[in-house]
Amino acid sequence: MRKAFFLIATVLFSSCIDNQINNGCFPFVSVNETVNLDLPQFIDLQVPGGWAYTSGGFQGLIVYNINGNQFLAWDRLCPGENLSACSQMIVDSNLRILCQCDDSEFNILDGSPLTQGVTCSLNRYNVENLNGSFLSITNF
Repeated sequence: MRKAFFLIATVLFSSCIDNQINNGCFPFVSVNETVNLDLPQFIDLQVPGGWAYTSGGFQGLIVYNINGNQFLAWDRLCPGENLSACSQMIVDSNLRILCQCDDSEFNILDGSPLTQGVTCSLNRYNVENLNGSFLSITNF
């Protein structure tokens, strides 16, 4: 009976640990950010195709305006990288996000890798457009 209990407890504990890894390439971090689109630093987010950096996640967030009403938010931590000076991704062009550690590139629209051999996608967070002026960015 003790062996069965220990086995069940081990399986349950292991599944909880696995749930802390998002996308297979990122450790868990709690994200709960609000972006005020009326602030000057977010003026580019007021138009479709616009993007901006903001705080949150591991290395900050990249927020992208898809169509004026829908938004995406990506963690700036390079997939599979540890925190370091080079692991903060940058928007290289309007549709590419660049990891400075290994020069890998990712699609800003779906987070997929554009560099051959890269298997991890970007870490995406939920974005809710609250009233046209505020965005709520979370991972819950």
